[in-house]
Amino acid sequence: MDFSRRSGPADFPGLARYDEVASGQINHALRFTLQSSQAAFIPPASHWAANSTNALAAPMGMRLRLKASVDISSFSTANQVILNALKKYGMIMADNGSSMYISGAPDDNWNNSDLHNLGSITAADFEVIQMTPLYTAANIPTGANPSIASFTANSQLVSAGTPVMLSWNVTGASYVIVSPGVGAVRGTSVSVMPTQSTTYTLYVTNAFGRSTATINITVH
Repeated sequence: MDFSRRSGPADFPGLARYDEVASGQINHALRFTLQSSQAAFIPPASHWAANSTNALAAPMGMRLRLKASVDISSFSTANQVILNALKKYGMIMADNGSSMYISGAPDDNWNNSDLHNLGSITAADFEVIQMTPLYTAANIPTGANPSIASFTANSQLVSAGTPVMLSWNVTGASYVIVSPGVGAVRGTSVSVMPTQSTTYTLYVTNAFGRSTATINITVH
């Protein structure tokens, strides 16, 4: 396993963030890459970027979870936060790249030397927990992307630490994510507490594709 404090734009908001690790808890699956992928995907992925014809190559959206039996007691407190998230929520293949490479949001507070200790965790320490429904060229569904009628906040100008209620009205979505800091959600609203001005993005996905909407919350 490898980890970087630098990353490009992510399709799936599953980046590990330093503020989450510092808080002691990551409450969502993490994004990871593999070197090879086939022409197939599993929701919440909605596409493939195949670079291999090997039937054993992974499909986009494949979800792995760190086995409960893996002993993480020797790792630092920060790394245990990451590993506990991998045990509870797992990680979702989101792109081609270095194998078993977890993506992290850039932050100068990361301790790269410590993060490299995660390299002792290998693919054998994980179990596959989601391989259905598997869509290929033979059975790829056709239909409309989910639609977003509204994505609003009860206030867009707040003091630091003030709760803000984000609400949305969507149709045709099978998977809803709010980023940053929230992750996958159920229902039609969620409370956030920004400490700095933040752009929140609503991702709604179904088997046919993904739609997004954003809202800016200004903290003064």
